[in-house]
Amino acid sequence: MTTTDEYLGLCADLHAAGGYAAVRRTAQEGLRHDPTSADLHCWLALGHVREDEDDHDDEAERTFRAGLALAPDHLRLLAGYAEFCLAADAFEHPGRAARARTLLERLERLAPGSPEAEHAQAALRWSQRSWWDDVRTRSMAAGLEHGTVRAQSEDIAEALRDSTAQDARARAEAWSRERPEDHRAAVLAATLAELSGPARAPLRLLARHRAVAWAAAAVLAYGTNGLLRYADPAHGLVVWGWAWLLPVFVLDRRLAAARRHAQERVVARMEARLTTAAPPAVGD
Repeated sequence: MTTTDEYLGLCADLHAAGGYAAVRRTAQEGLRHDPTSADLHCWLALGHVREDEDDHDDEAERTFRAGLALAPDHLRLLAGYAEFCLAADAFEHPGRAARARTLLERLERLAPGSPEAEHAQAALRWSQRSWWDDVRTRSMAAGLEHGTVRAQSEDIAEALRDSTAQDARARAEAWSRERPEDHRAAVLAATLAELSGPARAPLRLLARHRAVAWAAAAVLAYGTNGLLRYADPAHGLVVWGWAWLLPVFVLDRRLAAARRHAQERVVARMEARLTTAAPPAVGD
């Protein structure tokens, strides 16, 4: 039988993997076994918060309140609820936004200097951020995304270095089966599946040299548009050169789809931990 601690550990892993729907399913399953667990209420609420939709926000608030009704001094619930309220639109949800200060004050009374109190104070500072902080955050997110795509391209290049696409895909699938919750292995397997087949050989070539492909496409697009404008007596706006960018745009859509499928695969494998093992045969 799965214990509450196992449900909590799986919720944490699923949340880190970005499987927020799976977090909710796992927390709900855990609450059916242990309806008094404030920690599971916290994970269920966080699984709703991450969706950032009105219906999920309403469910998150109900879950935070239900958890605090069971454990009024639960620090993680208080911190999570405070952060949630700080992010609320004061115009659309004035009551929710106003509750943030009460929750922050309660945290400071209960556990000043605790990790939960510090987390809530960081959320308060973030809610008072300037436009420049938003710019920096978006820049950092873009940098992380670029690093992820670069690693994906490097793994493809390594896998295809001395192998056919079919052999590379088979090895990647085997590696993914050996390490079912390894995100990088899942991404490689999903990417080679997404780019498999003779018709997608050009995309595989571009994927192996993605940075060079983008640079070459940008230069060709700019140069082609310049030549067309020069040849145009009216000197009008010419955009046909941007067609050079189409193949790399298609490639990036394929790579993004592979990352999404890999994440879904890893999350599904994590959830499979809860599958009840078959009972032993009589006489074993």
